[in-house]
Amino acid sequence: MSSSKSYAAQTATSALAPLSIERREPGAHDVHIDILFCGVCHSDLHQARNEWHNTIYPCVPGHEIVGRVTKVGDHVTKFKEGDLAAVGCMVDSCRTCTSCEAGLEQYCLQFPTFTYNGQDKHLGGITYGGYSDSIVVDEAFTLKVPANLDLAAVAPLLCAGITTYSPLHHWKVGPGQKVGIVGLGGLGHMGVKFAHALGAHTVLFTTSPSKVEDGLKLGANEVVISTDANAMAKHAMSFDFILDAVSAEHDINAYLSLLKLDGNLTLVGAPENPLPVAAFNLLLPRRSFSGSAIGGIAETQEMLDFCSEKQIVSEIEIIDIQQINEAYERLLKGDVKYRFVIDMASLKN
Repeated sequence: MSSSKSYAAQTATSALAPLSIERREPGAHDVHIDILFCGVCHSDLHQARNEWHNTIYPCVPGHEIVGRVTKVGDHVTKFKEGDLAAVGCMVDSCRTCTSCEAGLEQYCLQFPTFTYNGQDKHLGGITYGGYSDSIVVDEAFTLKVPANLDLAAVAPLLCAGITTYSPLHHWKVGPGQKVGIVGLGGLGHMGVKFAHALGAHTVLFTTSPSKVEDGLKLGANEVVISTDANAMAKHAMSFDFILDAVSAEHDINAYLSLLKLDGNLTLVGAPENPLPVAAFNLLLPRRSFSGSAIGGIAETQEMLDFCSEKQIVSEIEIIDIQQINEAYERLLKGDVKYRFVIDMASLKN
């Protein structure tokens, strides 16, 4: 094993602070990655503060990892030393269930091994994430990074990017369709970019008039202030697909009523409390309401390649690791456009 510098939460109420952790030596199929950048996801904050009531401490968050390969196992074929590489929300799965065999490791029937706060199959204990200077991951769960993109801005694609790309891909969003994106935050801004790049007529819904200009710049054809009843009514029964990226409580029925026959609304935000759904908003006219979680490894690589082709990256603010606690407080206030990314070189300071 080798020591790695990290930032960790020791309790639900403590600030994140430096911690030395152990990483395994690369096995036959492993790659050792020196981490260059790590995105900050709202999930990191939830997990660090035990808001999902399942955190095991110490907790080293971070599942939007971009770095450079410094060592490979004897049987590794996808990577060599010096290659750029990325790690997302998973570092393993059972690999044998029907979901895994279909390339849907995120829905592993045995539950995937998450990049942090998961069960470490190699060292025992729990997995530690990307708020660290290095990580060792099986090449089967390691992704190739397009060299033509800003590496720091690639990092959030490993969670925010694939979380929004996967449902758009699954529901075959493309030219000739009218697609709504609800919310312009860390997830929503990527939804707007992807829907536009896929050729759909893209409509952003937001409660914030201050976000209209940003929405249009990011690729929305229209921006609707969702608190304006008249503006909402003009779009009744006209959408093929709506992606809801809001995690706060909101009226889901207001958006279901905008779907046309056989239209779908997919939720990728995670509101704390259940959202009431009026039955007739689904029955008439045969609408569907579904959810989606990240994406499998093959689909995540497809997303990265699509981003390379279309020159898509996240809108980011780079911070030093020493600013992470301040960043969490700003995240709670929505004070970021639109993702924080940690420059992990700051961990050496």
